[in-house]
Amino acid sequence: MFYRTSGQFKTTYESDQALFPIKQDMILLVVILATMYVIFPMFASEFTYKALLVPVLIYSLASLGLNILTGYAGQLSLGTAGFMGVGAYACYKITTIFPEMNIVIALFLSGFFSAAVGVAFGLPSLRIKGFYLAIATLASQFFLVWLFEKWAWLYNYNASGAIEVRTMDIFGLVVTGPNASPMVQYYFVLGIVSVVTFAMINLTRGRYGRTWKAVRDMDIAAELVGINLMRAKLSAFAVSSYIVGIAGALMVFFWKGAAEPNLFDIPMSFQIVFIAIIGGLGSVMGNFLGAILIVALPVVLNLLPEILGISIGSATMEHVNVMVVGSLIIMFLIVEPHGLARFWALIREKLIIWPFPH
Repeated sequence: MFYRTSGQFKTTYESDQALFPIKQDMILLVVILATMYVIFPMFASEFTYKALLVPVLIYSLASLGLNILTGYAGQLSLGTAGFMGVGAYACYKITTIFPEMNIVIALFLSGFFSAAVGVAFGLPSLRIKGFYLAIATLASQFFLVWLFEKWAWLYNYNASGAIEVRTMDIFGLVVTGPNASPMVQYYFVLGIVSVVTFAMINLTRGRYGRTWKAVRDMDIAAELVGINLMRAKLSAFAVSSYIVGIAGALMVFFWKGAAEPNLFDIPMSFQIVFIAIIGGLGSVMGNFLGAILIVALPVVLNLLPEILGISIGSATMEHVNVMVVGSLIIMFLIVEPHGLARFWALIREKLIIWPFPH
């Protein structure tokens, strides 16, 4: 049996509540981390970093932020891209005003600006919920994109209206700008995503996570047992927007290199919502699985004709790409409506009792 649990006894409450109650889960995580930190950099090209690895990590982090709000706290949001823009522009202004500041500090500080804006637009959640709250957050999306376009101070009065990332280094190692190595940027993004993901795993397993789940399942019952709904909902908006803001700063500084306001328009918000739903709401691992399907798979499909030696026009391949990805999304939602994370959980349960039937 692949997931043999015999002999793995739980003799204390700590071991029963461990992050990895089954030893095989820890082994699987070590294999994944070794692949990301060691194997991929050994064989990846510049195109692989820029088109596959870095975008998947950034979108996974953005989806994780949305999942905190929607999957764990049950608050619908369609303004994720706008909050990402707040983080990106905040990081840009911080590095402009304080040019000597370490980029890591600037990244984590930019998240606080996004969190503040998220809390401000999360105030309607105290009175409305469901689709009405989704429309309110959608309004924040349009307002923030308009603000990015009209407030020239945000982009330092640049004639093009875009923010451009300058060359920055950490201990003599260039990490941003046109001279930065894609491998260095990949490791930087991977490190940030790993730290934030580990922090969110622990946060969702603790008091705040249980509070958010209680509000998600039934807010009236949660209030009756003593949960402060205002604090619970606004804390979810704050944490979610903080993570999303960091993802937006990473996108501009370590992937795009420059950005215009329309980068953070409504299509990006919907794309992140799709990643969260396909991956599985209320799951940390689902964000990465959803990003692989939505972000990485189209890139791989575009490369298949060249690899197979088939001549297909780019326009035709684009249509084929949309049809294949769309069909896979529909298939996965029919097979397992709770997302890819639940699909993996079912496979894991089968492996635990294999070869015996369930």
